[in-house]
Amino acid sequence: MTTNSIHPDIGGVLLAGGLSRRMGGGDKCLRPLGDRSILERIVATVRPQVGPLVLNANGDPGRFAHLHLPVAADVVEGYAGPLAGVLTGMEWMRGTAPGIAWVASFATDAPFIPRDLVTRMVAALEHEGADLACARSGGQEHPVFGLWPIRLAGDLRRAMVEEGMRKVDAWTARYRLAVADFALDPANPVDPFFNTNRPEDLAEAERLLASGHAS
Repeated sequence: MTTNSIHPDIGGVLLAGGLSRRMGGGDKCLRPLGDRSILERIVATVRPQVGPLVLNANGDPGRFAHLHLPVAADVVEGYAGPLAGVLTGMEWMRGTAPGIAWVASFATDAPFIPRDLVTRMVAALEHEGADLACARSGGQEHPVFGLWPIRLAGDLRRAMVEEGMRKVDAWTARYRLAVADFALDPANPVDPFFNTNRPEDLAEAERLLASGHAS
């Protein structure tokens, strides 16, 4: 566990287990953006916010070796979506870092995520006395950027395996969900959760980066 993290008692899971169909396949998180890959940018932002950090990705883990992160494949078969990655993070922490009670999840296609994301999700959860937390910007919730108690890992596994649960918001609806709201700044209206799902999104991210509106 790192000792210089803002929340060393919270684990982090980077969700990179998808098929990236809209980007034409491959690992969209490894696409270059400026002088680094999207994933390298996200790791640099996330690493100081949490303690143990694991990358959820399927296939050959060697393609991520340069990041020096543990890689864990989905614990539910069939490319079951972000919930499978959340469950993977929960179970990995429970087996590898048993002192960790919470996992923060991060999509790996959003290169401009906030540096205070975990702090604000923790604050929202504590203020509302909720079970879970997620981020919101511009009135839209982003449940894949969430804060999850590991005590619910068994419930999530049962929901996925026995009920076929796949939608993140369908599962969070079963619990008290707090929302950390990130207001858009009219002077710099870059959505911090802007994602690069398609080639044209990646081109827009390059434009935002070059314009100085994002970093």
